[in-house]
Amino acid sequence: MTAPLLQVQDLTVTFSAHHAAPQRVVHGISFDLFAGQTLALVGESGCGKSVTGLTLMGLLPEAHSSGHVLLGGTNILHTTPRQRRQRGGPALTMVFQDPMSALNPVLTIGSQLVEAILAASSLSQREAKTRALDLLLQVRIPEPERRFNEYPHKLSGGMRQRVVIALALAARPAVLIADEPTTALDATIQAQILQLLVSLKDELDMSLLLITHDLGVIAETADRVAVMRHGVIVEEQDVFSFFDGPRHPYSRQLLLARPQRRARHGTRPRLHSVNDARNTEEAA
Repeated sequence: MTAPLLQVQDLTVTFSAHHAAPQRVVHGISFDLFAGQTLALVGESGCGKSVTGLTLMGLLPEAHSSGHVLLGGTNILHTTPRQRRQRGGPALTMVFQDPMSALNPVLTIGSQLVEAILAASSLSQREAKTRALDLLLQVRIPEPERRFNEYPHKLSGGMRQRVVIALALAARPAVLIADEPTTALDATIQAQILQLLVSLKDELDMSLLLITHDLGVIAETADRVAVMRHGVIVEEQDVFSFFDGPRHPYSRQLLLARPQRRARHGTRPRLHSVNDARNTEEAA
């Protein structure tokens, strides 16, 4: 059997603060991501999804982490993105939740792309500009030459998110982490961004770790689902089995919490809360 491209083994993340007891927010989680696969990490806000993604990226130096994160067989847990580039091997990049905060407002789109490309390659300045324009085309941004010289505030939210995706692709990643990539976008633009990520994954032969709380997103994009609650992965299944027969009470409550259509006689179905999972677990 083919080895996983990304292996997370017994990952624990703890934060410490002055005059306060250390707080463990991720409790020994493990999962595998295979080449060409999309794994959705799902759970309500505060369950540790984004902390997991940031830890995989090496972007939480203030936190204490233990366990193993193997990318292409090499443990990268306590390395920075710069150290990983220097070592070579498969690249791991991330698309962040808020495209406006992920982009520098005082630099043009082109200068930010060129900087990212130069940091991840040995291209010349001219070659990096050509690659930047190619990336803008790749993420379906029209008139890339004009957008190249514009500042982030000139672009819509959907366009900014496409630029953030282009920045993540600059390193030619083997694994792309997308952390709530459709947050704050309207429904139409959300669908476009999701379709773009799926298309790019296939075109570039990447693996995708999708962090989300949107079950509709999971149904449309994921191959496997890992359900996270209170810093623990409570269930992992292929996407069809998850929706057909979730095994954990919390997973069942997540599915019940989806808004339902009105019945024919006009009554509004009860909207369940994920907090009901505690009562379900006690009764099980």
